[in-house]
Amino acid sequence: MTDSPAQPLAGVRVLDLTRNVAGPYAAMILGELGADVVKVEHPGRGDDTRKWGPPFWDGEGPIYLAMNRNKRSVTIDLGARTARPIMERLCDSADVLVESFRPGALDRLGYGYDWAAARNPRLLYCSITAYGDAGPLRDRPGYDPLMQAFAGIMAMTGEPAGDAVRAGVSIIDMGTGMWAALGLVAALHRRAATGRGERVVTALYETALAWMSYHLTTHWAGATPRRYGSGTSTIAPYEAFATADGRLMISAGNDALFARLCAALRLAALAEEPPFRTNADRVRNREALHTALEAATVGWETAALADALVAAGVPCSPIRTVPEVAEDEQAAALGIFQRHAGLGEMPSVGLPLLLGGERPPLRTAPPKRGEHNREVLAELGFAAGEVEELLGSEAMREGAGE
Repeated sequence: MTDSPAQPLAGVRVLDLTRNVAGPYAAMILGELGADVVKVEHPGRGDDTRKWGPPFWDGEGPIYLAMNRNKRSVTIDLGARTARPIMERLCDSADVLVESFRPGALDRLGYGYDWAAARNPRLLYCSITAYGDAGPLRDRPGYDPLMQAFAGIMAMTGEPAGDAVRAGVSIIDMGTGMWAALGLVAALHRRAATGRGERVVTALYETALAWMSYHLTTHWAGATPRRYGSGTSTIAPYEAFATADGRLMISAGNDALFARLCAALRLAALAEEPPFRTNADRVRNREALHTALEAATVGWETAALADALVAAGVPCSPIRTVPEVAEDEQAAALGIFQRHAGLGEMPSVGLPLLLGGERPPLRTAPPKRGEHNREVLAELGFAAGEVEELLGSEAMREGAGE
C-alpha cells in the first residue's frame, strides 16, 4: 500500500482482459490511480494496438503505449486447457475484472460473469460492449468511427457545406473507458459497504449517445441540429475567424464579451445594432455577423489579434498543431507530460486530475508482451517447477494458438 493521495486505489487488483482502446484505457485509469493491473494478452499476438503503425517506438505502436501505462503483462491463450488453473487464481485474487470480448465469447471460453462471480463473490466484473446488453444489435461488433457515424456525431462534425467527418480523436473509445472506470470506482465504494461484487456494463453506443445529448434535446425541442464547422448551434460568435496569416478561434459567449470583442476590433457600434444585440439575435443572424467580424479580423496577424483580444478579456485561441502542443509551456507547468526511463524518456500524457495536490504518477512504462509472466505466476502461488511447466504449456508458449 502507498500513502500517496494520488493513488487511492493502491491495494486493488485489476484483471485486464481487454484490447484496443476503450478497455485498456479504463484499466489504465485504474492503474494510474494506484491499482495493480495485470493485463492478459494472447501469447502469439498480444494487444492488436502493439502493431498499429507506423510510427513505432521501441517496436510498439503509439496507441498501445498511450493506453497501457502502469500495467503488468502476462500472456495466456484463454482457449487452452492449461489456462484454467492460471485464470482461476487470477480471478480469485482480483478485485476487478475488465473485459471487452464480443457478447457470449467469454462464456463460451468458460470465463463469463457467472463463473467469475461463483469463484469470487466480491469481484467487480466490468463488460465493455459495443451496443449494450440488449436490443437487436447487441451481437454486432463496434468501433469508434462506426459509432460516430451511427449516433449522428459525424453528421454534426465538419463544415456546413462539406462532408460529415469523424472527430480526430477516439472520443467514443476513450469516453467509454472513462465511464467504465467511473462505474468501477462507484462499485468499489458500494462494495466497501455491502461486501458484494456486481457486474458493471457500459457500451460504445451509449457513450456516443451521451455525447449527443444536447443535439438530441435540440431535436426534441423542435429544431433539426446541423453542423457549423468550428462553431456551435446556440452561441455566436463562437467559431474560428480568418486572419491575415491563419485563423483564430474566438468565443464571445455572452453580450458583455461580444461588446468587448467589437471594441477590440474597432467595431463598437456593431454591438448595438438590432440584429446583434443579444445572443439570440446573433444566432439568428450568424452569417451576417461572421461576415462583419471577419472583415475586421483579416486585417490582423493571428498572434497580434490574439494578444489584443486577451488584453480585452475576450476568450480566444490560435488553432495549434500537434507539435506546437507537445512543446506547450502551460502543459509543462502543469506537469501533465510525464516521462519514464523505461521508454527511453518518451513523454506520456498523464491523467488530467490532481488528488491531494498530486497528479497520479507514471510508475511503470507500458509492458512488453508477457514481460511479467514469471513474476505474476510466482505471486499466484505456483511453485518454481510449476511456473516452468506453465511457461512451456499451450496456454503460455510464445506463438501458441496462432
